[in-house]
Amino acid sequence: ESISERGIPCVAVDVPSGMDGNSGEVLGAAPTAALTVTFCRRKPGHLLLPGRLYAGEVVVADIAIPEAALEEIGPRSFENTPALWIESFPRPGLLDHKYSRGHAVVVGGEMMTGAARLAARSALRAGAGIVTVACPPGAVAIYAVYMPGVLTRSIDTSREFDEFLGDPRIRALLVGPGNGVTKTTRERSLSALATGRPCVLDADALSVFEEDPDTLFGAIRGPCLLTPHEGEFQRLFDIEGDKLFRAREAARKSGAVLLLKGGDSVIAAPDGRAAIVTNAPPDLATAGAGDVLAGIALGLLAQGMEPFEAAAAAAWLHGEAGRHVGPGLIAEDLPDALPPVLRRLRE
Repeated sequence: ESISERGIPCVAVDVPSGMDGNSGEVLGAAPTAALTVTFCRRKPGHLLLPGRLYAGEVVVADIAIPEAALEEIGPRSFENTPALWIESFPRPGLLDHKYSRGHAVVVGGEMMTGAARLAARSALRAGAGIVTVACPPGAVAIYAVYMPGVLTRSIDTSREFDEFLGDPRIRALLVGPGNGVTKTTRERSLSALATGRPCVLDADALSVFEEDPDTLFGAIRGPCLLTPHEGEFQRLFDIEGDKLFRAREAARKSGAVLLLKGGDSVIAAPDGRAAIVTNAPPDLATAGAGDVLAGIALGLLAQGMEPFEAAAAAAWLHGEAGRHVGPGLIAEDLPDALPPVLRRLRE
């Protein structure tokens, strides 16, 4: 406490004293270090909040711990860098066409149309070959005028939606952004999950199951990604503990990959793997940024990435796009900031 109060420059060894290396939580008090020197590999606490703020610059020092030690330990926690998922990142080939690159579907709402429009544009920018917004008849004109490159499909009833899902060319679906917490959103979510195709459930598609989360978990039959912020997480899961533990337990309980959003977003898979996001700037705390993230993940799922890798790649791309735009960022900037990020990634 005295070091922090006086502003004395501090170098921490391993972790700042009082900081939990597993969770980043401060156990009573800890100094705010300008530099932390740790060994072999970083700890989760160096990446998770608030530990990241206390650790300052983190340097990993070699003290001759062999790589074989890691093979024996079998780490399940990772910093979310491209090395984690680049081998499965989609690259279009000369023989590809729009359907081979993936047909993605965004379920659009009638009133809050901005969310689905952001998601659809982001899925296209992420590489999906074709994106369709399935929306109520009264909103078709809004979606069609906004973005000519996105197809629209008028869907009025649950039967029409189920018939639409019969199209075998549909590769991945997103339900939730701007859909409203309604019976229709619940029905659309369950219908999408029933196809067994990759699904992203976000926003209202999560909140609509607040009173009955087990129905949602029981309906997950195929690859699925849930993308809650803390409020939505609390509505679905009664899990206490640090962020890494809660994300892992939620993934195990739901049977889906979970992307728990925040300044230190965590992606967790039911098999125990977890990745911590470290490249997301504070500028991303703006309305609509989550819809963009969901759309990027949808676009990657449509191209064949598995949910854990797609979520991790989407979160990294989202962060890099935010860093590219910088101060003054609004959600509409993010999809169009993806091409230079993707170019660097490909190179």
